[in-house]
Amino acid sequence: MNILYAFIAAGLVGCSVYMVLSRNIVRLLLGLSLMTTAVNLVLFQTGRNRSAQPPLISEGDLVLTGSADPVPQALILTAIVIGMALTIMFTVLALRAYRGHGTLLSTEIRSAERLGDPFEHGVTE
Repeated sequence: MNILYAFIAAGLVGCSVYMVLSRNIVRLLLGLSLMTTAVNLVLFQTGRNRSAQPPLISEGDLVLTGSADPVPQALILTAIVIGMALTIMFTVLALRAYRGHGTLLSTEIRSAERLGDPFEHGVTE
């Protein structure tokens, strides 16, 4: 089962890298979301639960033994929150770029920025 998860994570990373390298901003956004999903899967796989016992230290014990490791669970939860915030931030930036330039292609946005630079043609306020 570990090999299956590894191949799925590798496939997700490959697809996300392909989408991030696209010129379209929406594909870039979806590629970054897919990348966060792949990272969550890798974190889940590294902290595989070895026991069904909850991660609680019994009274009198000093060491957590024979139970699930809570650190990967906390890392995945943190990665989910950060990934969602990143997706929302880039969605707002993509919407703003579309409203400002009328396109979602990064090459056209760059050319529009070059044409719109007032200091390039010697125009000052």
